[in-house]
Amino acid sequence: MRIIIPMAGMGKRMRPHTLTVPKPLIPIAGKPIVQRLVEDIAKVCHEPIEEVAFIIGHFGEAVENDLKEIATKIGAKGTIVYQEEALGTAHAIMCAKDSLDGKVVVAFADTLFKADFKLDTNADGTIWVQRVEDPRPFGVVKLNQDGQITDFVEKPQEFVSDMAIIGIYYFRDGAYLRSELQHLLDNNIMDKGEYQLTNALENMKNKGTAFVPAVISEWLDCGNKNATVYTNQRYLEYIKNEQGLVASSAKLVNAVVIPPVYIGENVVIENSVVGPHASIGNNSSLTNSIVSNSIVQENTSIKNGNITNSMLGNFVSYERSQSDLSLGDYNTLLE
Repeated sequence: MRIIIPMAGMGKRMRPHTLTVPKPLIPIAGKPIVQRLVEDIAKVCHEPIEEVAFIIGHFGEAVENDLKEIATKIGAKGTIVYQEEALGTAHAIMCAKDSLDGKVVVAFADTLFKADFKLDTNADGTIWVQRVEDPRPFGVVKLNQDGQITDFVEKPQEFVSDMAIIGIYYFRDGAYLRSELQHLLDNNIMDKGEYQLTNALENMKNKGTAFVPAVISEWLDCGNKNATVYTNQRYLEYIKNEQGLVASSAKLVNAVVIPPVYIGENVVIENSVVGPHASIGNNSSLTNSIVSNSIVQENTSIKNGNITNSMLGNFVSYERSQSDLSLGDYNTLLE
């Protein structure tokens, strides 16, 4: 089993947090988004993962090493490939064409999920979906009476289905997917100026590939600051009974901790209240502050703050009153 993760986008909706790191490396409850995605896919697959291929821009050696380490942690080889131009989802996946072999999961790295199913790896293909109240902003699938997917419909303005595609796909034959994607590129088959995965899916379906849906129980977006803060909240609820959410090296002095929270290594919290739903990264400090429903990354100092619904990056210095914040790395904000 292989996992393909296209993640070469610039993450413009998440700026300033994506000015120094790619969006999939922003932490959710103490782990990068892409690490949580890879780990959760591995759990659902119930099979050893041989390789994780990360399709990226030129993010630098440190980021590449971090990504390879994510693969290593699930016992897989980490492969780095580059997408030089943003030419659509099919083009992105084909950048990792050497990894399209055997059983493959393709997962776009701006979403997380909660699922209670075991992936049926004997199926030709599986499209992961969630029922939504308003399907108009999404790509959706239509089903026949046997539960197989009959149509892929992009952003339907009239109701055809409420089963939205979340951006994760399983293929039993990665080489077959590769040949269909190559057909799009070789014949310049584009939709709205880009090579689209859905065109390949449609061709495969028409040739007899039986796609089935896998319905997840919750779909979590990491597309902007507010969505990411909410995802952090929900994830802390998922894992609140796990051990080690408060690091043993954290120093708590006259501190109140309201679970669920994540508190990283060497964090110092003095005369402060943390939680619920706060994630505090390694080596950060809080003094005379209240932090709830927020993500604070590493090496950040907060003094006299009352912070909620916020994201603070790495190496931030903050000393101010109540706020709803989105501060990138290396910012200093004083009263």
